[in-house]
Amino acid sequence: MNALKSILVAIILAISTSFYAQTADEVIDNYFENTGGKENWEKLEGLEMIGVMKMQGMEIPFEQLSTKDGKQVVTIEIQGNRMVWSAFNGETSWERNQMTMEAEKSNNEATENKKKQVKDFPDPLLNYKEKGYTVELIGKETVDGTETFKIKLTKDPILINGESKPNISHYYFDTENFVPIIVETEINEGPMKGQVVKSSISDYQEVNGVYFPFTISNQFQTMGFKEIKLNPEIDAAIFEFPEKIVETKKE
Repeated sequence: MNALKSILVAIILAISTSFYAQTADEVIDNYFENTGGKENWEKLEGLEMIGVMKMQGMEIPFEQLSTKDGKQVVTIEIQGNRMVWSAFNGETSWERNQMTMEAEKSNNEATENKKKQVKDFPDPLLNYKEKGYTVELIGKETVDGTETFKIKLTKDPILINGESKPNISHYYFDTENFVPIIVETEINEGPMKGQVVKSSISDYQEVNGVYFPFTISNQFQTMGFKEIKLNPEIDAAIFEFPEKIVETKKE
């Protein structure tokens, strides 16, 4: 009798798991359908996002460029000076030291984590199964008066101090429009380790048939996009580490 009960419980759990997985897929499918269609998303080879970041009382103009093969670069403007702040060419990751403003290559661990992010373009949820990711519908939850579907996304683990750590985000989809309005991620290292970053996503606008949020804000900063370009022309040199020019004195 106990064996029969165990079998029945196993069957119920299997059916329940299957149901939630299908429901999560339906939410994600509706999301891409409502924001331009999966085919249009899959045609994206590059994205250029131009806007202003507000943080600690400052407004910093920026441009963020990302490509399908994983290359990334962020250019900012501070006190009238425009500079590449960070970049990744697919193999080498680097960013500027905030004190010296000199370009410094990232350590091997940070670079390997960057390489794992290649699959996230243009959206981690797009064809997530092919990327080896998993999703789970947690259920419905009301956020700031809006009913949402809460979906857990588990991506490839990341390395933190040589140890493999889970890489999990929670997405809250508006049940009416099936678009994310909140994304939660946990900080895995540094002085804010363990703190959850809650990013609010809003102001969806159409760009050549695909809809993107033009405002993303969390407890640390707000990014407002003025323009988003799809498949822009790219000079590959912008991703490369800026080698220092050694000056020699003339005798």
